[in-house]
Amino acid sequence: MNLAGYIEHTNLSPTLTIRDIDQLVDDAKQYGFLGICVPPFWVKRASREIGTAKITLVTVAGFPFGYTMTETKVDDVRRAIDNGANEIDVVWNISAFKTGLPWTKIEIAKCSHLVHASERLLKVIVETAYLSDEELEQACKLCADAGADYVKTSTGFAPRGATIEQIAIMKKSLPAHVGIKASGGIKTREQALAMIDAGATRIGTSSGISMLQTTNPNQIK
Repeated sequence: MNLAGYIEHTNLSPTLTIRDIDQLVDDAKQYGFLGICVPPFWVKRASREIGTAKITLVTVAGFPFGYTMTETKVDDVRRAIDNGANEIDVVWNISAFKTGLPWTKIEIAKCSHLVHASERLLKVIVETAYLSDEELEQACKLCADAGADYVKTSTGFAPRGATIEQIAIMKKSLPAHVGIKASGGIKTREQALAMIDAGATRIGTSSGISMLQTTNPNQIK
């Protein structure tokens, strides 16, 4: 398995600097990561540093709590696209979802329309740490119906990240064309491979280098 081909090499720290952005790009080139995930402020810089390299540039919107106004999220998505992002990870409005409001789906659909009009991809972060199994099933179906290309487990700012059991629920609940991004607390190669075995098609992590440097004679880098 080419583990690097699943990994979005991520740094969303509030204290990261321009050196960290450049390092992410250099790491992705050196280790062959699928992509990098950076804060919106640094998308333009990252895009310039990536140049013609085949590195997917990912950023976030509505991050990390998801309860910003829809108009703000849509504007963030538009600016991310204009600055060179290939994929946008939007935090859904879990507050509206748990209240039972239909606006959650409407908001995702608005973001989906904008992203797809520019031939980009949309991931929706549902923050699985706050969802019951039944709510996670509902969330997956809602996101798929609203046009999400991927459903992502976590921001990394909740009490915990992805679990194997929740990835399995997502796999069962989503149509085949919608991917699963596991993120939040994935620190080891074994964790990443277990997530992939359970159904994850992307891994968001800041520990990709150490994962690839972990040797196992039964696994291929």
